[in-house]
Amino acid sequence: MKKIGILHGQENIFPQALVESINARNEQGLVAEIIRIDKFVQGEPSGYDVIIDRISHDVPFYRAWVKSAAAYGAAVLNNPFWLDTEEKLIANVVAQQLGVPVPKTVLLPSNQHPPDTNENSFRNMMMPLDWETIFAHIGFPAYMKPYSGGGWKHVYKLRNPEELYAKHQETGSLVMLLQEEIVFDAYFRCYCIGGTDVHIMPYEPRNPHHERYVAEFPHVTESLKHQMREYVLQLNTALGYDINTIEFAIRDGVPYAIDFTNPAPDANPDSVGQHNFDWLLNAVTEMVIRRATEHEPGKNNLNWGSFLRNATHGKLAGSMQPVISSL
Repeated sequence: MKKIGILHGQENIFPQALVESINARNEQGLVAEIIRIDKFVQGEPSGYDVIIDRISHDVPFYRAWVKSAAAYGAAVLNNPFWLDTEEKLIANVVAQQLGVPVPKTVLLPSNQHPPDTNENSFRNMMMPLDWETIFAHIGFPAYMKPYSGGGWKHVYKLRNPEELYAKHQETGSLVMLLQEEIVFDAYFRCYCIGGTDVHIMPYEPRNPHHERYVAEFPHVTESLKHQMREYVLQLNTALGYDINTIEFAIRDGVPYAIDFTNPAPDANPDSVGQHNFDWLLNAVTEMVIRRATEHEPGKNNLNWGSFLRNATHGKLAGSMQPVISSL
């Protein structure tokens, strides 16, 4: 019997619905359940063939547990080893090499010294930074946000250099990105499941949270939606996400990838809407059953993405092949 486990935190609707959806398919030799951990002993397999991870990014104990499970052959969705190295800057670099438009971006050092460092730790940096060139490149208004993490934490809209200097003081030891503002006339959020299934949703980030999926952009052509779909597939193939969302801001007919590293995207029908929830539930159900069927005991069943796989052969992101595979 192959076991599928869902690891989750505060959310309830999607994890339970996923268990019920998988089990309702009545696939012979396959069962899904909510994971229960009563001990974590080094050297013991998890007992699961496939694990859907919705919470380990917030709980270090769970992150260690899913890594151990993966080391013993579990197909953890998403790959926890990649998620520990992924951050927004390198994702933008990969997108640029693939030809996917992203906002102009500059990396800023932390305002305060990280723990166990002092001014001597930064002797390779020229201070002050060349702010004049940075501001000319990015322009104002601009956005400043952490180079890793998400959830709209520590995100600032800046209208001039004085606001940047003031807000940077509030960021402590966080390393920040400074990005140009993309003034958009349409915005979309796209689910991508298993590197193959794409669901494009009109999205208005300026609306209250529960109304963000209540949006219409009738001027957006099918050709532009097709281009977004191709960008979604390229990015997820490269970065190796099994479950992800990618957001596009449309400016002058060009889709800019704004936010595309979301391993545990919103799956609450009260916010995403019932239609979008139903699509997600069906797509994840089919993908998980497929991964369980393909699971090979004792082997590496993770999706590493073509960026990391090609890196072992000295290839850049632009040379990636548009396929998803597991090592």
